[in-house]
Amino acid sequence: MRTLGLIGGMSWISTRAFYERINRNVQKRAQPMASAPMLIESLDYSRIYQAKQSDDWDGIASILVDSARRLEDAGAEGLVVAANTMHKCYDRLAEAISIPVLHIADSVGKAMQEAKCTNAALLGTRFIMTESFYRQRLVSYGVDLLPPDPSDVELVDGIIYKELMLGRVTRDAERALKSIITMKEKEGAKAIVLACTELELVVDTDANVLPVFDSTDIHCKAAVDWMLDAT
Repeated sequence: MRTLGLIGGMSWISTRAFYERINRNVQKRAQPMASAPMLIESLDYSRIYQAKQSDDWDGIASILVDSARRLEDAGAEGLVVAANTMHKCYDRLAEAISIPVLHIADSVGKAMQEAKCTNAALLGTRFIMTESFYRQRLVSYGVDLLPPDPSDVELVDGIIYKELMLGRVTRDAERALKSIITMKEKEGAKAIVLACTELELVVDTDANVLPVFDSTDIHCKAAVDWMLDAT
């Protein structure tokens, strides 16, 4: 298997989910007793959070690039960023290193294309829901996305940063997400793209009014595909 580098810590909950799912998929598909060869750097998210608060995405990109270079120097043959929003810095990251960086939205777009899903609503942080860096990736795979509702953006973003990234899971958050997804169905969405790892803490991806494309699950499977394809 190829050795995968993982930039984590954004949040530790997300990093845990990526590590566990990648290993579970390797265990299913590789030889008995196999586990994933990985190099992980878990960043101090407080530095990224402070930069984000001042809209310093150059500073965030520099943190990620430094991490990617350390992982490449340590022997990683490919890279995954264990956070949807941090893909806002994808271009800077991919240009700075010589190993491939697997884009999470490309993985989701391919999965939706294979499922012949051409219409969906996108749920994630404010950056994911309103900016083009993620939305346009999905559109390029033939997916028509519902326009973001400002009240939904405010509510979901708040739940992610004020609760889920701190490990807090509440019934109010579960009900809020269920209501939003139900409303998206009424607005014409045929699926939901869950573009935030932490949202799966309050969204039942297997029992909903709409099919859910879980970005974490899809990205982890794509990473394992890459790891096992040593040709």
